[in-house]
Amino acid sequence: MSSPEALRQFIERHPRLFVLTGAGCSTDSGIPDYRDAAGDWKRAQPVTLQAFMGDRATRRRYWARSLSGWTHFRRAQPNGAHHALAALEEQGRLELLVTQNVDRLHQRAGSRRVVDLHGRLDVVRCTECWHLLDREEFQHELLARNPQWARLEARSAPDGDADLDGLDFETFDVPSCPRCAGVVKPDVVFFGEGVPKERVETALRHLERADAMLVVGSSLMVYSGYRFARAAADAGKPIAALNLGRTRADDLLTLKVAAPCAAALAFVLTT
Repeated sequence: MSSPEALRQFIERHPRLFVLTGAGCSTDSGIPDYRDAAGDWKRAQPVTLQAFMGDRATRRRYWARSLSGWTHFRRAQPNGAHHALAALEEQGRLELLVTQNVDRLHQRAGSRRVVDLHGRLDVVRCTECWHLLDREEFQHELLARNPQWARLEARSAPDGDADLDGLDFETFDVPSCPRCAGVVKPDVVFFGEGVPKERVETALRHLERADAMLVVGSSLMVYSGYRFARAAADAGKPIAALNLGRTRADDLLTLKVAAPCAAALAFVLTT
């Protein structure tokens, strides 16, 4: 385990960084993360695509929880880690930023060279005709159909939803696509759903041009993120990880710092 000073030196030595961020990058913005220090789930695993598409009751439960959690999620503001990474881009030191997060906080902090690997939660799409809806507009429709659910208070969960276990979701009314009446889902990659090929290919092209990889707030336990660490290692590129806990790529790392992301990157905003 290394110190934040070693992280600073790593960043200064490598002017073309490929950055991958995960849930730990947004915890200082009030969005919970998924895993504990051992890399294990803190709660039940997120819903799978197969369950969401195959079971109407699962969709009702998902959207009821999302209705409660969206208000908190959309109010989250970028924290120091987001601003530090935006500053590195402004300094010309980032080849690309790939995020596993769906909160768009990197873009709100000013980052422009961003691949939203797992999509974005502020958009809803039809699974049949691919019509896109603004999540805020969809929230208004959810509330209009289910006004009694607006009064519920619940603890925020990582996916922009909320913990509403033990309730009866049978009467929750989920809108269909306004164009084709198809099933709608957030425009994010669910578990059991593949990351769009073009996003992966774009990221890998930029990784080839980078001189090092920096992981910020990700355990890399899911393959969608781990693949980039594996590719970097295979190409002989050094990898640094800033994460509070075990990562799947620990044996590939050149440097590892266990510290909160915003605090460890604060030096970027003072230089």
